[in-house]
Amino acid sequence: MNAQTLTPTVIFGLPCQYTVPLFQRPYVWNEEDQWRPLWQDVVEVAEQLLEASWEGGAVGGHFLGAIVLDQQFVPSGSVPQRNVIDGQQRLTTLQLLLDAADSVVREFGDDDDRFELGRLVVNKGVNPARPDDRFKVWPTDRDQPAFRAAMADELPTDGYAQSRIVAAHEFFRANINEWALDEGTENAAVRLGALTKALTQYLKLVVIDLEAGDNPQVIFEALNHRGAPLLAADLVKNRIFQQAQAAKADVHALHEEHWKPFDSDAWRRKVSQGRLFRPRIDLFMNYWLALQLKRMVNVDRIYEAYLEFENDQPVPAGVLLPRLARAGHTFDSFDTFQPHTVEGDFSYRVLDVMQASIWGPILMYLFDDEDGAVPVEQRSLALRAIESWAVRRMVCRLTTKAVNQLAIDLLGKLLGGEKSSAGAITVEHLKASTADSNRWPGDGEVHEAVLTQPLYAGLSRARVRMLLEALEDALRSPKSEQPHCVRGKLTIEHVLPQSWDPYWPRPADGSVSESQRNRLLHTLGNLTLVTKKLNPALSNLPWTELGAAEYGLQKWKQVMLDDHSDLRLTKHLLKAWPEQWNESTIVERGELLSDRLVGVWPGAEALA
Repeated sequence: MNAQTLTPTVIFGLPCQYTVPLFQRPYVWNEEDQWRPLWQDVVEVAEQLLEASWEGGAVGGHFLGAIVLDQQFVPSGSVPQRNVIDGQQRLTTLQLLLDAADSVVREFGDDDDRFELGRLVVNKGVNPARPDDRFKVWPTDRDQPAFRAAMADELPTDGYAQSRIVAAHEFFRANINEWALDEGTENAAVRLGALTKALTQYLKLVVIDLEAGDNPQVIFEALNHRGAPLLAADLVKNRIFQQAQAAKADVHALHEEHWKPFDSDAWRRKVSQGRLFRPRIDLFMNYWLALQLKRMVNVDRIYEAYLEFENDQPVPAGVLLPRLARAGHTFDSFDTFQPHTVEGDFSYRVLDVMQASIWGPILMYLFDDEDGAVPVEQRSLALRAIESWAVRRMVCRLTTKAVNQLAIDLLGKLLGGEKSSAGAITVEHLKASTADSNRWPGDGEVHEAVLTQPLYAGLSRARVRMLLEALEDALRSPKSEQPHCVRGKLTIEHVLPQSWDPYWPRPADGSVSESQRNRLLHTLGNLTLVTKKLNPALSNLPWTELGAAEYGLQKWKQVMLDDHSDLRLTKHLLKAWPEQWNESTIVERGELLSDRLVGVWPGAEALA
């Protein structure tokens, strides 16, 4: 086999057709897992190119993966063909992306970019008897009609509503068009020039050409069945130890003393990061590199970020590996946080439940002791401030779009400041943010949100449960036998049930509309926690014995909660409103819970 790292300009620049064999699966990539991450990576490179054109500086490329090709013998006068043994999904997607860019560039770009992209998506001067030879990539038979329609602007795509080929092309074209016009049509050509350069020169694939005697099927099986995929951390490891060997260091000793623990299954275990699951060691490398580069790192570009770090801060393996090992111990310590401590609460509420892994590098900084430790009280203050900022914004249903930049800015201030003031720096930074996109909501805004926001309908169940768990703990005495409720196990109960008809009629005077009731019943004031066993038994029963008798029922919600629940949230509810439960009592209880909530998560002024 012959392997080379090539750009799209080289791969598609000459007349060629990469053919997907009939036995391969159809096109299956989708927006969430592949198209959008790829587009975000391309945009990042294009914007770096725009910035470099103004300010100078080098721009790194983006690695798309590998493809395996097998040369085919074709008659004289035909377009040269190669069978795609592996990598057909990324090769097809790349061709759709290039063609989508070409269609926008033809409308808003300049002639050079039109020429460059045009020659990468169409083979010129093909035999009229073989019109499909014009395509640089030719998918498996099931996808050919949709591909033909997507790539040829003159053909309608109306009949391919279910085709991922067409959907991918339309996704890329819409996003390219929006990005190109972001600064108006007068700047579109410049932006599209950067995008063209990113697509043609800065995307890279490893192209593996099979040689005579290579068995394509055996190689395909080896790549897709018999082996495990390389992790980003594996690439980093390989890079470090190759350089250590070149420097004639004792590679075996360095591995045994510093890297060996990273090779364990515990470090390869998949952990949640937002909606995705990633190897634990890749998440660690993501956090660590963010600290070194003083910026957040895309978890899909860890290896590229490591190369950037290596270029900026060249460190011998004998120095680097002990640093990595020490940071690994710090990361490991996160799994030993005790529940119901400041750091344990932060880990559970912010990282696990809210899935806000953007704060992970800051957690690494706060617990790292390489250049001296952050004092415990300052560390606790920083964690409480971030948690309060995040939870209050969540309750007020404020946008999360600017969180990344806020965290980047905070990380920079922490790294540039004194560890002895880490908590104060954090509070001041979060407090200073005043725009809607990143401000720290005050008590009044939180009170209003608790009373009016249908949190159950707007947040995930886990996040609502986390709020109720914290309120339950706030009602318990620290000296009681069980000062904390069990986390993640209880279910959320609507006191006034979601299916309230017929046992919970609205007031006869019409003072409460159906829409008002349906909104209020999802507010925090109407929610409590119960066991999974009790939840279905409560159903939509009336509140009192009198209400049950009116419908000939033998059970009612009030007595069942009293008999089977020991939670303080529920006991307080039963004690305060034994006779009735309605819209006005929901508001009354909401006011009490909002007071508790701002106590659990104090605002900027209280922590400053």
